[in-house]
Amino acid sequence: MTVLALVALIPILTALVLMVGLRMGAMKAMPIAWFTCFVLAVLVWRLPVPYVFALSLQGVSSAASVLIIVFGALLILHTLQVSGGMETIQYGMRQISKDMRVQAIIIGYMFSAFIEGAAGFGTPAALAAPLLLSLGFPPMAAAVLCLAFNSFPVTFGAAGTPIISGFGAPLQAVIRTAVDAGAFQSPEQFFKIIGQTVTIMHLPMVIILPVFMLGFITRFFGPARSWKEGFAAWKFCLFAAISFTVPYLLMAWIVGPEAPSLVGGLAGLGIVMFGAKRGFCVPKDVWTFGNVAQWEESWTGAIAYNEKAELRPRMDQIRAWMPYILIGAILVITRLDVLPLKAWMNRYAVLAFTNILGYQGVSDNSIKFLYLPGTVPFMLIAVVTIWMHKIPRAKAAGAWLDTLRKMKPAAVSLCASVALVKIFQGSGGFNAALAAQLAEAGVPPSLPSMPMAMAAAMASLVGPLWPVFSSYAGGLGSFITGSNTVSNMLFGLFQWDIAEQLDLSRVVILSAQAVGGAMGNMICVHNIVAVCTVAGLLNREGDIIKKTFWPFLLYGAAAAVTAYVLLGIGYSAF
Repeated sequence: MTVLALVALIPILTALVLMVGLRMGAMKAMPIAWFTCFVLAVLVWRLPVPYVFALSLQGVSSAASVLIIVFGALLILHTLQVSGGMETIQYGMRQISKDMRVQAIIIGYMFSAFIEGAAGFGTPAALAAPLLLSLGFPPMAAAVLCLAFNSFPVTFGAAGTPIISGFGAPLQAVIRTAVDAGAFQSPEQFFKIIGQTVTIMHLPMVIILPVFMLGFITRFFGPARSWKEGFAAWKFCLFAAISFTVPYLLMAWIVGPEAPSLVGGLAGLGIVMFGAKRGFCVPKDVWTFGNVAQWEESWTGAIAYNEKAELRPRMDQIRAWMPYILIGAILVITRLDVLPLKAWMNRYAVLAFTNILGYQGVSDNSIKFLYLPGTVPFMLIAVVTIWMHKIPRAKAAGAWLDTLRKMKPAAVSLCASVALVKIFQGSGGFNAALAAQLAEAGVPPSLPSMPMAMAAAMASLVGPLWPVFSSYAGGLGSFITGSNTVSNMLFGLFQWDIAEQLDLSRVVILSAQAVGGAMGNMICVHNIVAVCTVAGLLNREGDIIKKTFWPFLLYGAAAAVTAYVLLGIGYSAF
C-alpha cells in the first residue's frame, strides 16, 4: 500500500515541483501533471486507455462549470469598470474607511463568507479579489487574502451541501445503521450534529485567521514589512469575528447545516460596515500598501492600479452596488428549497454527459446553465447593468471581449487539473456495472483508488495520532478535487472506518474531515487558477501556493488541537 501511495503521489508532486519549484504557470504545468497521471493509471492501475480518456473527458465537462463561474465573475468586474460603478464603489468604501486592513476584513472576510453561504462553487474568491484590486490592493495580496478567508464558511457551502451531500452519499448505509441502532433519531439529526461540531472546530480560526492574515499582508506586502501593523487591528478583527460567529453558531445549533455561513456572513457584513463607518474598533492610524511605484514586481499582475487617479463618484452608491446587491439576492432566493426556483433552475437548460465512451457511471454532474452562479446571476446581472448604468454599446461589448481574452489560460489549466482529478477518483472504487465492464478488460478489482491509497498509507503510518492528520487528509481531498463536498465524498467512509478501528468518536473525526476539506480551498489548484485569472496573475499559481500554505498549515494545527480537546472531554460517544 505504501508503494502504491507513493506512486499515486507522483502527479501531485509533478504539479508542485513545476509550479512552486520551477515557477511554471498552471497553463503548462497542469497538462504535464495530467499526462503523468494518465500514464500511471494505465501502467500501474492497469486501466484501459479508452477508460482513462473517458475520465479525462468527464473532467473537461466538469471544468466547464467552473469556467462559467470565473467568466461571470470577471465579466461583472469589467462591466463595472467601464460603467464607472467600480470607481464609485472604491470612493464609497474609502468613505467608510481608508484603512486597507478594515477593507480587507469587510470584503475578504465578511463579503466572501456571505457569497460562500449563498453560492459556494469557489465563487467568493473570484468575486472578492477584483473588489480588493479596485481599492488599491496589490493583486498578489488580494488573491492570498481571499483564498485564505475562503475557508471557515466553506464547510456549510451553499445550503449545507458539503455536509449533507458530501457525507450523505458515501455514508448512507452506515448512517442508516446508526439510526436503526438508536445512535441518532434520523439522518437529518446526524448531519445537524456534524454541523454543530464543525462550528466548534472552526471557531478558533474564525477568530485567529483574520488577525493572522492582516499580520501576514502587512509583513509581506506592507511598506514597513511588519507583522505588528496587521496585528494592531486585532480589535476590529475580533469585532468582525463576533459579528459573524454569533449568527453562525445560532443557525448551526438551532436550525441545521443549511445556512450558517449565509446568515453569519450577511448579518456580520451589515454589522461590521455599520460599525466601521462610525469608527468602532477601527485602528486610529490609517494603514495602506504605500506608493505603487515602490511595490515589488512580484506583487503585481496584468491589472494595473493607478493611485494618482482621483476617485470620484460616477453615480450614487446604491446604483453602483446594485449589481452586487442583486447578485446576493438572486443567489439567496434561488438556493432556498422552500421556493420553486431552485428545482426549476435545476430542471431546465441542463447539459448532461452520461456513460462517456460507453463506460457505466462515467458521467458528469451535468452543466446546469441556469443554476450555475456564472450564468444566473453573474452574466444576467452583467447584461442588466448595461441598462442600469447606461453603458454605451461599444464599451459593453469591449467588456465581454476583454473577459473572453483573459479566459484562455484558465480554460487550459482547469480542464487539465479537473481531468487529473477525475482520473484520481475513477482509478478505483468502481460501481458494480463498471467493475464488470473493467473486469472484462483485465483490470484488477483489488487496487484502491489513488486518493484512497494515499490516505490509507497515511493512516497506517500515524496510527493513534490520526486526529492530528484527519483534517489534513480532508485538505488533501480538496487540493486534489477542488471541492469540500467531493473531498467528503472521497474520504468520508475512510475517515469513519479509521475512527472505528482506533475507537475514536466518528462525529469528531468526520467533523475534522469536513473542516480540512474547507481549509483545503486555500491551496487547491482550481481556486488558485480562478483567482489568478480575475486578478491578472498569469502563471503565478506557484507563488500563491507558497503563501497560502502557511495559513493552511496553521488551520490544520488548530483543528488538530480542537479535535484532541473534544475527544479528551468525551464530546460525542458515537
